[in-house]
Amino acid sequence: MPKKVKVGVIGCGAISGAYLGMARNFPIVEISAVADLDQSRAKAAAEKYGIPRTLGVEQLIEDKKIEIVLNLTIPQAHVPIALQALNAGKHTFCEKPLGIDRAEGQKVIDLARKKNLLVGCAPDTFMGAGIQTARQLIDEGAIGRPVAFTAYMQCRGHESWHPNPEFYYQVGGGPMFDMGPYYLTALLNLFGPVKRISGMASIAIPDRTITSEPKKGKKISVETPDHIIGLMEFENGAIGTIIQSFAILEGGYDGSHPILVNGTEGAMHVPDPNGFDGTVKIRKIREKEAVEVPQTIVKGNGRSIGLADMATALRSGQPHRANGEQAFAVLDLMQGFLDSSASGKVCKPKAVYHRPAPMRGDLPFGQLDD
Repeated sequence: MPKKVKVGVIGCGAISGAYLGMARNFPIVEISAVADLDQSRAKAAAEKYGIPRTLGVEQLIEDKKIEIVLNLTIPQAHVPIALQALNAGKHTFCEKPLGIDRAEGQKVIDLARKKNLLVGCAPDTFMGAGIQTARQLIDEGAIGRPVAFTAYMQCRGHESWHPNPEFYYQVGGGPMFDMGPYYLTALLNLFGPVKRISGMASIAIPDRTITSEPKKGKKISVETPDHIIGLMEFENGAIGTIIQSFAILEGGYDGSHPILVNGTEGAMHVPDPNGFDGTVKIRKIREKEAVEVPQTIVKGNGRSIGLADMATALRSGQPHRANGEQAFAVLDLMQGFLDSSASGKVCKPKAVYHRPAPMRGDLPFGQLDD
């Protein structure tokens, strides 16, 4: 068993529980300390999850025992915290998106390369049984050559349930930068690199009212598009549509299988990329309905699997999957849709992308691959 990797967590908001709860299941990961601008939240998280130390943000970044900084702050703080961590000699794993625009993300990638440090970034849901099974089946030709796809995330926004929803409507937020990473990461893993894209975007609901506690009644002025439609052509020939919207009440699609892939020999219903263990269904030509397909890797993974994979990479020297290159490719595409909408032109991706290795069902993180 390799030596545990000490991880310091910055940001103890709504998403932190998913990471802290699951991290305990990976022997390679040791959550050593937590920090938050609100010290009461940091202390509450430390107590709930048995984390030994509560530090200030600067203290945590400078702590010599910590090897990875897990950055769970709001999107506008992702790059500033990542740059601080890298400059302090720390590897960094960030909640999505990598940055609020392409230029920000490039700074992180460049500094990590200069300092020979690892960058990881959510989402890691593509490492779950659902997307990995879909990827294997497509690679094996289960539906023939992929021809067309749709990828839809449509709702009315997050102000009805999130305790602090304002950042979802600022630059770096919106449905594409919030939920798009799940869908684009899944599509990249299913099909590989993108050839070209185009997009249309609008602010459909410019003024919103929070209906969740504790800020019920507060008004939000929307600063970034809340309704985005993109057209994508992949290098493998697949062409399809992605819709990410905080302005739609009824989407007319299967919420449990929001990605549909049609190939030359059949159709595949791909599970929600914001989850890990959804089922894959395939309908072959001349069959009347889609049939559930057995999953090919172990179920039960959750957020922190990407962190554990990165920690294992530190000890083994092998590449990790939820890596900076992939996160930057996703960021490049998200900004590309907005760029295309503004210019009225088709855009070619600026980022280089290589699909990460598929998951192995028999390798628990914390045990080195031979």
